[in-house]
Amino acid sequence: MKTYFISGGTGSFGKEFASLILKKKMAKKIIIFSRDEFKQDQMKKIPIFNKNKNIMRYFIGDVRDKPRLSQAMRENNIDVTIHAAALKQVHTTEYNPFETIKTNILGAQNIIEACIENNIKKVIALSTDKACSPINLYGATKLASDKLFTAANLFKGGKKTYFSVVRYGNVLGSRGSVVPIFLKQNKVKDPFTITNNKMTRFNITLEEAVKFVINCLKNMKGGEIFVPKIPSYKILDVVKAINPKKKIKYIGLRPGEKIHEEMISETDAINTMEFKNYFVIYPSYKKMKNLKKISSYSSKNNRHFLSSNEIKRLIKKNYNSFELEN
Repeated sequence: MKTYFISGGTGSFGKEFASLILKKKMAKKIIIFSRDEFKQDQMKKIPIFNKNKNIMRYFIGDVRDKPRLSQAMRENNIDVTIHAAALKQVHTTEYNPFETIKTNILGAQNIIEACIENNIKKVIALSTDKACSPINLYGATKLASDKLFTAANLFKGGKKTYFSVVRYGNVLGSRGSVVPIFLKQNKVKDPFTITNNKMTRFNITLEEAVKFVINCLKNMKGGEIFVPKIPSYKILDVVKAINPKKKIKYIGLRPGEKIHEEMISETDAINTMEFKNYFVIYPSYKKMKNLKKISSYSSKNNRHFLSSNEIKRLIKKNYNSFELEN
């Protein structure tokens, strides 16, 4: 059993990850590091965390604050760090660029330096499909973060700390994703609002994302960007799954929004190895041989698209995990 440190630990991923490793009895101790005392208080009341409160620790802190980060790690003898803290809303980050850089880039640097200083063995940073060929600030900062984490393996010196990245697509039902928005719109008379009728997105459930990260922790050697093979969906199939009779209003692309998302670009594909259920993008400083060539991996050219019926079943199955607004 290991001691885990989760930055942004009160978020949807952090709670699901902590819950699963408790159920699997993988954790000696879990450190939740986040900014919001209210969310920490709410998390403490969730039955599985209340039941295991003797091994749960909650630290108020910000990834922008390296001394606080390092203190939280030093006092708890961390084995594994999961870096999930970030500013993630595309429209918010577009209009708050300096704050986004402080959290997503400088915060990543602070995590890296604190982990090296405290001899933490394994570090995984969560990334996003928007970090691939980014056109918005959120994606650009996450690409910079990805580069920092993969490059950290070069400047860690003699420390036995290994850094890798997990990149995946939209989490079904997460805050800001389309499903909660459409579910809310379906309760009123107004039409569904769609930016573009050709839009596609990758899809992964929260449970699938957490299990993938746990698997990557077992396989990581440092420097990799792990990319799961996950299905895509067409935006029109999502609204069809929720209410096929409701009218649709097209409102045009928002600032920084893509019609299709990528997880592996043509340039990245040169250093990518394909496995049965995932891809691994290796850093350019690792000379890999016998790579199975792929062209790219986007939500448009994906081999697996969800049907409306499949989307409907997924929504029903995962509804309780959705971050629904009042």
